[in-house]
Parts: sequence; C-alpha cells; structure tokens
Amino acid sequence: MKLSSRGRYAVMALADMAAFKTQKPVSLRDISLRQGISLLYLEQIFLKLKKNYIVNSVRGINGGYILTKDPSKIKLAEIFKAVDEKVKTVRCKRESKKGCNGKSAKCITHNLWDELEIYINNFFEKKNLSELIKEQQENRI
Repeated sequence: MKLSSRGRYAVMALADMAAFKTQKPVSLRDISLRQGISLLYLEQIFLKLKKNYIVNSVRGINGGYILTKDPSKIKLAEIFKAVDEKVKTVRCKRESKKGCNGKSAKCITHNLWDELEIYINNFFEKKNLSELIKEQQENRI
C-alpha cells in the first residue's frame, strides 16, 4: 500500500492545530517542535493546504496558520487530496486494461487489493479532524 509521509504529516499538523481549539494563528515552528516534523517540509505541505483553502495564513509577529473551517467539517480525504496524496494498493490504474504486473490480465489478487483501496478511501472520507482529536484524547485517559 502506498501513502507517503506528506499525507500523514499533513493530517498530524492539522490535528495539532485542531487540538488547541484556538482562534489564534499557530506557527509552523510550534507544530514542528510538538510533532517532530521538519519545518521546511511543513512549509511545503502548508502551501498546498492554503492553495486548497484548508488553512489561511496570517502575517506578522503573531502570525501563523488557522483552519478555514471547523475541524468537524474537514475530512481526512480532503486533506490527502489537498496535498496530492492518494491511497493506492495496486500499481495499475483502475480504468487501465493492463494489469499491475504489466501484462494484459490483472493479477489473481487484484480485486482484493482494489476492494481494500476503496474501503480505505471510504474510511478517510468519513473521518474528520475533530473525531481524530476526540479519539486521541479518549485514549489518554
């Protein structure tokens, strides 16, 4: 299964922002320190998140980023899409006539992996940031 760190880190960073329930901008430096994500990598991720209207930037000494909407309205699938991330369980494209092994027929387990990909993507479509935070806080207790 393919899911790069970009998607995972984007979710981690936004969950970090959502956990503080603040209307004040959050600096990428603070997120970087709390989550152990490279500041340079966060800057690249947040450019994409801003371009896709998931966050807004605020300039100035107390600047940083704020979520554009309530965490309950931000689906994990929306975050993955914003950072050009897709969950893939097979190498071939669904609409392709060729299989993932480069031959004309699909591999014997293709339908299994294809079904798993659909299941995972549906899971991320149903899950939102506030649920993620709630689950994390409940596990701390």
